[in-house]
Amino acid sequence: MEEAPDAAQLITDAAASFVTPALAPAVREALAPVFAGSEPEERRALLHRLLTTGDGWGYFPPCPLARRVNLALGHLTVLPSSRLMGAEQLSALQEREVVYLANHLSFSDANLFAYLLERDGHDRIGDRLCVLAGPKVFTDPFRRFSSLCFGAIKLPQSPTRASGEAVMPRREVARVAAVTIAASMERLAQGDHLMIFVEGARSRTAAMQPALGAVSRYLERPDTLLVPLGIVGSELLVPIGEEHGHPTQVTIHVGAPIEAARLWRATEHKRGLLMHAVGAAIAQLLPPAYQGYYAATNPDDELARARAALRAASV
Repeated sequence: MEEAPDAAQLITDAAASFVTPALAPAVREALAPVFAGSEPEERRALLHRLLTTGDGWGYFPPCPLARRVNLALGHLTVLPSSRLMGAEQLSALQEREVVYLANHLSFSDANLFAYLLERDGHDRIGDRLCVLAGPKVFTDPFRRFSSLCFGAIKLPQSPTRASGEAVMPRREVARVAAVTIAASMERLAQGDHLMIFVEGARSRTAAMQPALGAVSRYLERPDTLLVPLGIVGSELLVPIGEEHGHPTQVTIHVGAPIEAARLWRATEHKRGLLMHAVGAAIAQLLPPAYQGYYAATNPDDELARARAALRAASV
């Protein structure tokens, strides 16, 4: 019977180590009532998930206690001035198949979206969130924690963007991708809303990289709504090269939904063109410094065609 208190202590220590030393005491104080109000079995289950989630590929369900921890951490690390813009779009998503398509700045991007949804009263939308995450998310217990606050699907990282332990032979990437695509289609059929980071890796400069054409394979269900998300500021939560989280102002802008079938038709079913249209839709929600490849000043002909297709699909 001693295991449950020890489990809570281990998880609290991991959370406290995530933030700067100055913030660690506040984290411990905030998490104490969260764990005190939980059942021993919940704490044991959370500890087990922290150690094992990500073994293998495919879908991993959310952990309710992790969501409560995420909310408590969010109150400390996300400044009150942070905003969820375009939230009026969310009411149209309740009964639809939805894929959120976002730029990627931080390992915590999905957690920040989940936190802002819950903070602003969109719990029912947050309940359905299922995030596609690469292998690096599952490399240590606290990164695994980030995947427990919603449903998660572990997928292989694109060979063009992978590094370190995420590098895999192309044939193995193709085999595993088929597994993750099937899992994603099943989650959509079950009512989950997928969240995909279209660049395939965090931007090291905060500016957008070209969207990966392979992401289009997750967008093939014709009745799906594609919802662009523009994320700003999360790169400062845990800056690249640092290990601790800082209180940060974050803005996540929810764009107007796009019918997947309309965008496929407008892009003539060309995967690369479709994903450039998605990238352009995300960039429209970002300040110029974050637009990167999709900046209005980029004269690339294919990007011009993608913008035209986006306009046609959005009418």
